[in-house]
This record gives sequence, C-alpha cells and structure tokens, in this order.
Amino acid sequence: MTSSADHKPLKNAPKVPAVAKPSSSVLLISPTNQILFLHRVRTSSSFASAHVFPGGALSKTHDGPIPAPEDPMRHTDGPAYRLAAIRETFEESGILLATSKKTGRLFTEISDEEREQGRRDVHSGKVKFIDLMENWGAVPDVEGLKPFTRWITPENVPKRFSTQMYIYLLPLAQISSASDSSSSGLKAEEDEIVIPTPTHDGGIEHTAARFLPANKWINLARQNRIILFPPQFLLTLLLSTYLAPTVTGPDSPIPSLSQLQAERDALLSFLYKPRTYAGEPEVSFAEACISPVALGKGEYGDKGQDGVGGVGRDTAVLVLDRPGNEVQGRGRRGLKEWVVTTKFVKTGPSDVDVRRREDVLGTTRVAGKL
Repeated sequence: MTSSADHKPLKNAPKVPAVAKPSSSVLLISPTNQILFLHRVRTSSSFASAHVFPGGALSKTHDGPIPAPEDPMRHTDGPAYRLAAIRETFEESGILLATSKKTGRLFTEISDEEREQGRRDVHSGKVKFIDLMENWGAVPDVEGLKPFTRWITPENVPKRFSTQMYIYLLPLAQISSASDSSSSGLKAEEDEIVIPTPTHDGGIEHTAARFLPANKWINLARQNRIILFPPQFLLTLLLSTYLAPTVTGPDSPIPSLSQLQAERDALLSFLYKPRTYAGEPEVSFAEACISPVALGKGEYGDKGQDGVGGVGRDTAVLVLDRPGNEVQGRGRRGLKEWVVTTKFVKTGPSDVDVRRREDVLGTTRVAGKL
C-alpha cells in the first residue's frame, strides 16, 4: 500500500532515483463521448483516494516481454504497453476492448457471470489474459488505442512510473436505450454508477467507476470535490473542449450521432496535427513525453512578487517541457504551451489548474530561457 507521500515531490532528489515502472493508462470514451474515471480508496496500492483512468503496471506474465531499464524502447509505445492497457481496463472496469473473431465488432459474446469470473481469474494469475481472449474468441483491439502523451514521474518522487497514455473510443453504434438513459445525464456523484464497481479484489482498489463529460470532471476537481493528479487533470481539460462540450447539466440533450462523430473527428485532428507555440514547432500530443518539474522560488514571476497572475508562494508551478532524464538525447520533447499549478497537501494535489505558460512565467521565458 502507498500513501499520498509516495507521489509528493521531495525537496531534494535522491542520489539514485527509483526506477520508473512501465505502466499504461486509458482515457476510455463512451458512446456519448464521456470519460471513464475510477475512484480509488484510501488503501489503494497507488494514487489513494484519487480519481484515475483505468490502467496499471505492465506484467511479463500477461503482456509479454518488457524492455529493460536501459533499453530505449522502455519509454516508447509498444506491444506490451498496449496489451497492458486493454488488460488493466478489463480488470478494473469490466469493459473489454476487444473484437469478436466471429463478427469483427466489439466483443460482447459472454454473460455477466463469465466476464466477472474472467476478471478475477486474470487478476489472480489463474489464467493468462491472452489465453482467456483465445478461449472466448476475442482479439484485443490494440490498434484502437490512440497514443496521447507519455508521462515519466520526476526523479524527486519516491514512487515512479513511465506511463503511456491512450485514448480509446467505444463505438458510437453501441449506444442502447439503457446506456443512453444512465450515462448521458449529469447525475449527482452519489447516484448509481454506470460501470459496475470493480470486484476482482473485493473493492479494495476502487469504490466506483463511471462516465461523465470531461467538463463535469474538471468542475468537480476545481471545486476540490475529487482529487485529480496533474496528468489526469491536463488531459481531461484538453478533451473537454472537444467531447460533449454542450452536455453541462441533467437536462442537456444528447448530441446526435453525427454531432458525436464530428466531436471525435475534431479530437483526432487535434491529437495529430502539427502544432506551434511562440513561433516554434511543438510536438504532437501523440508523441509528447512529459516529466513535470516543480520550479523553485525565484524561477517564476517577478522578483518582488510571489508569482505572475496570482500564483501564491504555497502554489507549485509545474513546467511540462522536460521529457525526463531517461529519454534525454533521444529526440523526445514535452509541452511548452502550458504549466500546471497546484498545492501539494497531505491528501494529495489540490487546487489543480492549467495556465498558459506566459501567464505564469512571463513573456521573457516563453522563448526557451527556462
């Protein structure tokens, strides 16, 4: 078990940083373009009490060979990362991102009882995930995963990961009357969840799993009603512009299929299109590699201020343009355009938000002087 301290930056990085453990995570998009989050409990093995995307560490048993720490491919999208993303999503949410060998469509040819037993068997190691897929006549849809940044935990954090983020779009054609009524409206957080609570570990890791529009998750985080770590906050905020932006309340109408598809097309264009910032080329979101760095006093704002734009002395400013020492010299780049501001408290990050780089660091630092 870990605590929030395992994810809080230390004042000084250790001489020998912890090895970043390879992991995968999925921003799972519903047929109505909403995002799935899992709520971890206080005793969770990582990111306790936070809301997180489905995901977890790579497994040699289930996912195949994992590149060694010194291998450049360890921090690159690859087969093990993709299979782990699908396996962990299945274990944690019960949603299987696979196609049927019979129909070529999303695999739905098992009963609820078979699905739950499969989740337990994979989690316990009773059966290999790929063997279960073969027995069921399912093929993991690794090609359906869209890379959406990699995050390498900074060296001054005790528990470190190298996490490949993906977007997966569940088919629009899978909308049913039951799912429409339960997943499209904005109900109170106490309402019945949309996706069954994960049961593979008796509810030890998660207490809830549900879809909501990205803008709703961001509003809850800004009110500190839920905990989102900086990567989850930034990526959800970016998606909120494109997915279900008009669904803002319980009475919001469900967008038409053509509107939903248009939202997805705009998102994918945003994901892959060439970008520039301050007149210089920026890396695409599909290729970005980010190792957030918390700036120290005097590294942001004017000398006589706590910070530009109302950034107080108790607020950390995380720059996102560093790719991490593990990939230095390999052409990987982070994102310059934004910084994350947050306060690190006992329970985890609070008051998380994303600001334009120049609004916090000042225009003199936009051109790469920091």
